[in-house]
Amino acid sequence: MSAKNIVVEKSSYIPPSRLPVEIVERKGTGHPDYIADSISEAASRELSRYYLEHYGAILHHNLDKVLVVGGQSSPRFGGGEVVQPIYILVSGRATTEVVSEGGRESVPVGPIILKATRDWIKSNIRFLDPDTHVIVDYRVGKGSADLVDIYNRRGSYPGANDTSMGIGYAPLSPTERAVLETERLLNSEKVKKELPAVGEDVKVMGVRKGNKLTLTVAMAVISRFVHSTEEYLSLKEEVKKLVKEHAASITDLDVEVYVNTGDDPSRGDKGGLYLTVTGTSAEHGDDGATGRGNRANGLITPFRPMSLEATAGKNPVSHIGKLYNVVAFQAASEICGLDHVNEVYIKLISQIGKPINQPLLAYIAINAPDDVLARVKHQAEEVLAKHLDRINVLWESILKGNVSLF
Repeated sequence: MSAKNIVVEKSSYIPPSRLPVEIVERKGTGHPDYIADSISEAASRELSRYYLEHYGAILHHNLDKVLVVGGQSSPRFGGGEVVQPIYILVSGRATTEVVSEGGRESVPVGPIILKATRDWIKSNIRFLDPDTHVIVDYRVGKGSADLVDIYNRRGSYPGANDTSMGIGYAPLSPTERAVLETERLLNSEKVKKELPAVGEDVKVMGVRKGNKLTLTVAMAVISRFVHSTEEYLSLKEEVKKLVKEHAASITDLDVEVYVNTGDDPSRGDKGGLYLTVTGTSAEHGDDGATGRGNRANGLITPFRPMSLEATAGKNPVSHIGKLYNVVAFQAASEICGLDHVNEVYIKLISQIGKPINQPLLAYIAINAPDDVLARVKHQAEEVLAKHLDRINVLWESILKGNVSLF
């Protein structure tokens, strides 16, 4: 082991693309779980910015317990109404009081959370009105911080907030890439402009058997843009064709696409079609919670090792559940770029209270021929050590939204 407790060995994992079957899922922008993750993170970022602006440091907080409770709606061809609003509860813990030489000062945590939530909804879900379709609430545990103590510790690596782990890998398999790109396509600005009836709630399940990849797309359809069952079915065919063409451009797999397989066209807009007023199933009683959705690379991958930590909403300074998952994916991607390296897995384990750049164990598994492994082993150690030593400034990229979290 090195000073960073790094262990490098030959990978014993079989790449998912070489297995007879593979399963991959992605929950898209309007999915209730994605909404919960996004609001957790939006609230954390706004609170972090406030702390930085007023106190020069990101103070302790974790807003990683957001619950989205589904409402009720009555969509119909050409329109519809939300009859019971979606309820969003932001929960966690935050520094609500700051002690300095000038005395005690309260932090307006509640207004910051409420504004961050409404701003995210306005920016990401076109037809979900945060003022009329949503009730936003918060329950945040109170805490205080001593600025003098914080300033005395600036410049050092904070202690890990928990004994936990982060896991990452690279590269994506063809199936993983197809699933990720399918959701991104359907939630792209181009598709929303050409097919405005495609709602933001898009979930993609990819199942590969041999060379055949089946993509099952659950796609909320916005009722105001659809005036008949025929129009709805026509939209499904357009989406199917679009997804198949796009998938064919990024993979050689034999791709089959299904869209909204639970439909019963004979019932029309009387509950037979996936129609929504706002573009999210959260209006239909579908609930969501932080951490139940995508991992840090944007996918749910049961054929890969995964950490169950929620990356969203955790503070970007010392929370291992956020930082180690990000570092593991970023370092794995860089190591995978080394000469003749086929696949990389990284597992990072922290020990509560110990500096975050010094994990209890940093494990790298490399899929490569023995001679390549011997040649790149030291390079891989250096890459991971570099990412760990930069972990105390990773918050800057996170606050700018430049880091994949879910």
